[in-house]
Amino acid sequence: MRSRRTARRIALSATALASLVALTGCSQATLEQWGRWGMLEPASDRAPFIGNLWDGAWIASMVIGVFVWGLIGYVLFRFRRRDDREMPRQIRYNLPLEILYTLVPFLIIGVLFFFTVQSQNAVLAKEADEDVHVVDVVGQKWSWTFNYREADNPDIGTDAHTVGTIEEIPTLVLPVDEPVRFNLESADVIHSFWIPDFYFKLDVVPGLDNSFDVTPTKEGTFLGKCAELCGTYHAAMVFHVEVVSVDEYNAHVRELAAAGNTGLEGVPAFPGSGPRTEG
Repeated sequence: MRSRRTARRIALSATALASLVALTGCSQATLEQWGRWGMLEPASDRAPFIGNLWDGAWIASMVIGVFVWGLIGYVLFRFRRRDDREMPRQIRYNLPLEILYTLVPFLIIGVLFFFTVQSQNAVLAKEADEDVHVVDVVGQKWSWTFNYREADNPDIGTDAHTVGTIEEIPTLVLPVDEPVRFNLESADVIHSFWIPDFYFKLDVVPGLDNSFDVTPTKEGTFLGKCAELCGTYHAAMVFHVEVVSVDEYNAHVRELAAAGNTGLEGVPAFPGSGPRTEG
């Protein structure tokens, strides 16, 4: 018995030591990511709503988990076998207990649903039309087309586009601290527009007009991708996202137009966004 206890203590000590060594070997960025329960550093104004919901779900799960593990441990200890008698005492039913474990899951689901709806409403809130930059995003097999609707922008004065191919990954350029409205359109099958650092994604469905507003809050280069298994070359549907200053964004759209990428490309115009002309 004593040897078993000694072996158990050694195993626990070794596990604790290995965990400590692993933690000390992690970078500061990795430790901060663990603090966000694995989420990337947020880079949009909508990210805090999703981040708070994610944190709350993890905390609720941990509380429930600890409670359940505690009950399991209590039962294992309290009713461990001491002789040939059956323990605990066998009964056909326990009405209070059955009511409890029926109502508690509904309570948990209700609380999570309430906060999910709150976060969803905040994430999908729209900015005033006159305050947003508009980008029409077209998902096609197997890449993306980005249409910058800036003809009415006095600092730019023209629409422009970028067309990606399976061989050439497209780049989406966005202005920092300025709201952007993404109109999502599909030329063929269902895709899903996702920028992980923005904490947001939305399906791109043929014949369905999906749109959302977001304000990038951090300059840098990020990765975007399709989050819907859309066919053979789904893995190739990635794109780069560059969040830059407003002046750099304006210059980029003008450069696209000067290079011949004027007008708009892709499927028919998004309702209410004006006529679509081919560049």
